[in-house]
Amino acid sequence: MNRTAASDEIGIFVRVVERGGFAAAAEETGLTPSGVSKAVTRLEDRLGVKLLQRTTRRLMMTAEGETLLNRGREILAAIEATEAEVMSARGRPQGTIRVNMGTAFAKHRLAPVLPDFRARYPDIDLVVSVADRRVDVIGEQLDMAIRTGALTDSSLIARQLGQSRRIIAASPAYLERHGEPQSAADLKDHACLAITGFARLAEWPIKVDGKVVPVAVKPAVTCDNADILAEMALAGLGIVRLASFVIEDAIADGRLKPLLVDCHVSEPVPITALMPPGRQHLPRVRAFIDFLVEHAA
Repeated sequence: MNRTAASDEIGIFVRVVERGGFAAAAEETGLTPSGVSKAVTRLEDRLGVKLLQRTTRRLMMTAEGETLLNRGREILAAIEATEAEVMSARGRPQGTIRVNMGTAFAKHRLAPVLPDFRARYPDIDLVVSVADRRVDVIGEQLDMAIRTGALTDSSLIARQLGQSRRIIAASPAYLERHGEPQSAADLKDHACLAITGFARLAEWPIKVDGKVVPVAVKPAVTCDNADILAEMALAGLGIVRLASFVIEDAIADGRLKPLLVDCHVSEPVPITALMPPGRQHLPRVRAFIDFLVEHAA
């Protein structure tokens, strides 16, 4: 059996699934749609199983197709990682990293240190997408997604970059007009600003009679962007609960004041890099992760 052809066919199959069809995979691989279809058929014939159920409207994977997809991604990543490691032995890590992250992390944690990263690794290019929502790391063919908070992606490789904490805060101008809340019960009388897209963040954990109670706040304003919420709080619109790295500068210079510090449960907030299996071994990805860990403080 031609092992090179086998790995090529697995790669084509993975592209068909990820891109949602033969035509889209053909654009990416440089083959014709017919050539892509024939490659998948050869793979099925060699394995003796059906990998895809073809209909006029969509492709559906069989159970065997699901197994091959998961293992195939690992195999292709391992091949790329091996080639990259051999190439990097001749010099510094090189290539392109496609990474997704939220707006706040991009602004407060990545942008300030990028000049140092580029100076250290001039042959690594970054393609950064910024979105305040969960993304499909594998489906969007990312090398990495950086997430703040609890994880739910069990199929991805996780590497913790550091951690933050959440702070409840408001501007002195807001507090002068509306008073400062002293307990969880007081929050119902205040304008709260909440981030959307993450249901757990609509409840603020506060100690009541020695027990941690998730207090459901009724927000006056909701937004899917942490930085915009911080700006709203600075403008005196209401009270926010955000990761410390978003508002720590405003707190340090007095533009925001921490609230309920005696009873607010400021749980650790992990900052994590999530990668498809195998990507963590790429020298350029390892270099980027190690750099972020180094600058986490």
